Amino acid sequence: MAFSPVAVGSEVSPEPGGSGSPGEEADGERELLLPRLGERLVPGNRLKEVVGASLASLCLGPLAGPQRLGTLVDCLVLNYRLRQGLSWSRDRGGAAVGPLRCCGCGRFLSEPVTVPCGHTYCRRCLRRELRTRCRRCRDRLPPAVGTGTAAAPLRTSVVLNQLAEKWFPGECERARTGRRLEELLAQGRFREALGAASQALRADSSDLMLRTYRAESYVGLQEYKTAIEDLNFVISKMPNWPEVYFRKGKVLQDSGFVGDALQLFLQCLALDEDFLPAKLEVERTLCDVLSPDKLGESLKESAWNSPHIRNKPFVLGSEATESYCNLQHCAEQSLGGSEVLEPVSGSLNRAQSAHTLNSTKDLEKEDGLKRVCSEPLLSGQEKGALLKRKLSFSEQDTVACEDGRNKHKKQGESTKRDMTLAFGTIPGDLIDVSDFECSLCMRLFFEPVTTPCGHTFCKGCLERCLDHAPQCPLCKESLKEYLASRKYSITELLEELIMKYLSDELYERKRIHAEETAEHSNLTKNVPMFVCTMAYPTVPCPLHVFEPRYRLMIRRSMETGTKQFGMCISDSQNGFADYGCMLQIRNVHFLPDGRSVVDTVGGKRFRVLRRGMKDGYCTADIEYLEDVKVADEELKKLRELHNFVYNQACSWFQNLRNKFRTQILQHFGPMPDREENIQAMPDGPAWCWWLLAVLPVDPRYQLSVLSMMSLKDRLIKIQHILTYFSRDQSK
Repeated sequence: MAFSPVAVGSEVSPEPGGSGSPGEEADGERELLLPRLGERLVPGNRLKEVVGASLASLCLGPLAGPQRLGTLVDCLVLNYRLRQGLSWSRDRGGAAVGPLRCCGCGRFLSEPVTVPCGHTYCRRCLRRELRTRCRRCRDRLPPAVGTGTAAAPLRTSVVLNQLAEKWFPGECERARTGRRLEELLAQGRFREALGAASQALRADSSDLMLRTYRAESYVGLQEYKTAIEDLNFVISKMPNWPEVYFRKGKVLQDSGFVGDALQLFLQCLALDEDFLPAKLEVERTLCDVLSPDKLGESLKESAWNSPHIRNKPFVLGSEATESYCNLQHCAEQSLGGSEVLEPVSGSLNRAQSAHTLNSTKDLEKEDGLKRVCSEPLLSGQEKGALLKRKLSFSEQDTVACEDGRNKHKKQGESTKRDMTLAFGTIPGDLIDVSDFECSLCMRLFFEPVTTPCGHTFCKGCLERCLDHAPQCPLCKESLKEYLASRKYSITELLEELIMKYLSDELYERKRIHAEETAEHSNLTKNVPMFVCTMAYPTVPCPLHVFEPRYRLMIRRSMETGTKQFGMCISDSQNGFADYGCMLQIRNVHFLPDGRSVVDTVGGKRFRVLRRGMKDGYCTADIEYLEDVKVADEELKKLRELHNFVYNQACSWFQNLRNKFRTQILQHFGPMPDREENIQAMPDGPAWCWWLLAVLPVDPRYQLSVLSMMSLKDRLIKIQHILTYFSRDQSK
């Protein structure tokens, strides 16, 4: 079903009598319109309806900015990918797979920077802000320095950088050459950059990144055709590298060929949908093309509903160009015609052809734009060459050689090739386990994490250090924000390298870790002890954990899966009491500075058999306590005593002042109901422990009640306490 501007606009029109200015109402309608259509239309690839909706939104007023066209861009990219037969893969890259490979560009990982999600990029990809999301997991990447937002400097991963320098010194030297060229380009010293890039290429003609830098130098000198030749060569060798299509698109855009540039931007996004600069360029171009100033007032009424457009399928290339020209009532001219269209700034009319600048056969075969002659923004010499001859597509499909000549490719020759890179294999004698050792535990990395300052540690080792101080153990740089985020993502590349090259050592490291975990999981031997307060079965016991030793203890209890530890009160002679209660962790809320609020509830009672110490906190071998069960006449008397004490407890609680009763209810919850089977639980009725927790009794007296294994004796003790407090209430 096609959408007409009037019909679509009426769906979201404001109700009569609504407040707000017409401009605000139009903005609100457009905000509702485009995202809703994006959800419905993009999955079905209904490109024409999305374009229609975008045009319909123009009836509500001018576009507020290019960002409003994100839905249309997404749909165009999806349509382009489907028409080109491109399958989406997060692992697409411009180069062959190597042990040190950038997640972004797929090339050698020079100056590796590990981002918060755990994936690693070369510094160049992050410094140029080519993407806002990780290509692997789509988490947001940290903003580049100097982008107008608060950004921390990108720190090189020390361990990975040392491996790169040790394993591939030649590639690292290439990267340093590239950095020097980037500095020259950033300073606008294009002639020097060109000379340096050409000299480096004479020494190493296989470095495609040098060709990219040389192309940028040519662009700075406005030698667009030569720049295109270099970029075409890179595309022929690396057809799946998104950035090279973007660079070529920028050259075409600077030359005035906006239409062909738009197609290359879409090719870039088809390979990498998160390539931010390409998406911004497409949005800007479409915003300019779809602006009412360009389309004219008649577009709002009837242009999109004309039979020519309604019946013609919307495709990229010549048909898209023809549709836009019809919308603007522009007469198309063929290449053989004598008339030249007057360029319209920012629209597709100016960009219908890039005869001397077009690149590969794939683009020509699939989309072949219908050519409309326009005057490109080329240098005088290039303009003369353009007038002297009209290059066919076969003439354009060339590969630049080192001596500057163009070598025609043979028909059917593939642009892809299997690249054997210098960083593809690692000599066995260069692989040393000491390069993969944690500087804290001096063992092989286990679950390696990299801090924002670039240092790498075992995850457990780093967490233990942060328990004591929120700073890097090596360089002492503040890690307060890193601690607050609590996102200790595993450095995937480092873990992959260990698995590949040190599999035997990793197996042994995992075995030791499993033994340590099993030791921490034992709930009768070396059970961790929290020495603090009294705890009782079934009674909630919230804890504020701030000491480093107890941070470690709570973390281990969570990691092992037991989620349990013992609670005892302190003892001046033995360190902690002989009896206690196990606590079950229900929830842990971490505070930004590393402290935590732990929600626990009491479990089994225990008796301490042997005391010990582990990493600063107390441990104990324990045995669990259970009430001794009775039967027959003893059970009958026990039930009578139980009912009497229960009623006495209810009376005492109801006679408390409202203030005290409210505080007890807020902290401990309501008093548990009376149980029918008073011996069903190994620790007896739950209300006894609730009452013992709320009664203002000395902890030593409470401990004596906790240690009792006779329900009768426990009820008698509670009865004595209630009788004492009831006497005070009557006074």
